[in-house]
Amino acid sequence: MTRLFNDPAAFADEALEGFTAAHRRWVRPVTGGVVRATATPAGQVAVVIGGGSGHYPAFSGLVGRGLAHGAAVGNVFASPSARQIHSVATAAHGGGGVLLMYGNYAGDVLHFGQAAERLAADGIETRTFAVADDISSAGPDESAKRRGIAGDLPVFKAAAAAAEQGLPLEEVLRVAERAGVRTRSFGIAFSGCTLPGADHPLFTVPEARMAVGLGIHGEPGIGEEALPTADEAALLLVETLLKELPDDVADPAGRRAAVILNGLGSVKYEELFVVYRKVAALLGDAGVEIVDPEVGELVTSFDMAGISLTLTWLDDRLEELWRAPADTPAYRKGALGDPEPDRDRAAATAGQDTAAAQDTAVSDAAASGTTAVPVASDASRRAAGTVLAALDAVARVVDAHAGELGRIDAVAGDGDHGIGMRRGSSAAHRAAHDAHRVGAGAGTVLTRAADDWADKAGGTSGALWGTILRSLGTALGDRDAPDAARVAEGVTEASAAVRRLGGAEVGDKTMVDVLVPFADALAAATAEGLPLAEAWDRAATATAAAAGTADLLPRRGRARPHAEKSLGTPDAGAHSLALITRAVHGALLDHH
Repeated sequence: MTRLFNDPAAFADEALEGFTAAHRRWVRPVTGGVVRATATPAGQVAVVIGGGSGHYPAFSGLVGRGLAHGAAVGNVFASPSARQIHSVATAAHGGGGVLLMYGNYAGDVLHFGQAAERLAADGIETRTFAVADDISSAGPDESAKRRGIAGDLPVFKAAAAAAEQGLPLEEVLRVAERAGVRTRSFGIAFSGCTLPGADHPLFTVPEARMAVGLGIHGEPGIGEEALPTADEAALLLVETLLKELPDDVADPAGRRAAVILNGLGSVKYEELFVVYRKVAALLGDAGVEIVDPEVGELVTSFDMAGISLTLTWLDDRLEELWRAPADTPAYRKGALGDPEPDRDRAAATAGQDTAAAQDTAVSDAAASGTTAVPVASDASRRAAGTVLAALDAVARVVDAHAGELGRIDAVAGDGDHGIGMRRGSSAAHRAAHDAHRVGAGAGTVLTRAADDWADKAGGTSGALWGTILRSLGTALGDRDAPDAARVAEGVTEASAAVRRLGGAEVGDKTMVDVLVPFADALAAATAEGLPLAEAWDRAATATAAAAGTADLLPRRGRARPHAEKSLGTPDAGAHSLALITRAVHGALLDHH
């Protein structure tokens, strides 16, 4: 378990603060994460990686020459927000464009995609690439749905080394794609991990058993087997990966591979070496030439007792990039000359640092309520009071049920839904309070709340709830008194936006199973002329669909690889939305 922490909600921020203090030779802090201590060379593509905390040395420990130019760091097991990613990428940009790289998880896909759109709007050419190497999370015919685990490292390194060689953005992206399709990983675990402040692990493994095909966010494995010896574990890992080769590797004999035996948090290095001796022998027997193997903790999961094996099948070009030198806090290879002096750093990065500082200043000022707000009508400011009361009700109901939401989510996911919803809803309420205090209208109160929910929660729920609140804010605006029809219009747009953003539809076992019937019922009730509180009450009855998700198999998100395990348990996102709709109805009655 995690023993040393202060406030669990501050764990990720405090860990990052300590990391930067310890590694100033390599990194400097920026809003949302870290960038290299030295400026990105002018015209060089900036490779910006990122993901949730809890995986050190991924992601901040991989920033330095020869590897990433920056890392956006989210909360524990939650993707960084689009605002964090945008800030880090802006600070890292050296004029050659940005390649955003991350593991293939719904929250990361959403937030990095949104950040890419913001960067493009700023005039920064940007591409994205999601690593999808875990063969246990989807079959070969659905490889695009696979999650990213320890294969992050060789794919990140290939792209970063190509960037160091001065290749343009499109060629760096092609290198990432080439490395990605030739990388496979598979893992096993002997116990789950425990989040800071939690009193039990996210999953448990019976005595003398092991979980097979686990994730790195506390997701349980896809099956269980008897506890193996070290050699039996090596055999399982190697045989499983050799069963699935890239299309152009028909036979492993005579092929080269970068090999990573990765510890997930509490397996000792000596244990890893015992396993690796057999891994090396088995690969040798199969005719595989091992190139620069790595044995150690590279992508972890807090204190999870587990290991994973990664093979990246090399061609001449990928081998050159894999062998290229790198110098980061947690990963070093070969020798690099001294960095060029930063005589022109102030001039070269003034625009980048100013933009990042402005982003920080806007965020901090919004949090303290000091930024100017758009002009609002008296009616909209009065409506903002109701919005604030509704967000207060949301924060309170989420706080009361956070433990329950985490337990539901842990059945087949990573168990962080309650934590993320608590962080997001409380941040949204604070932002709304500050905006209301300085005279903001209903639309601005909601959009400020939306930004802070997405920023503080991260993850899929952060992106989706940010979208919901922003859709409502846009519909209400700051000029007119919002009526029931306008609220319904905002909820309808929120429903459509969530489906566009997340790609889920009714029946996929997500929050959409509640949001769609709620939006449809609210629109129908307001069309009949019902006042908002009454219409909302009728629509909230439609949230009974949340209970119905217990009978569905998930087709989206982290629960998808563990579909059967989730049968009999409702979707956490659907359940939290149902709780929120009822809580908001209470606020509407009080402010009727």
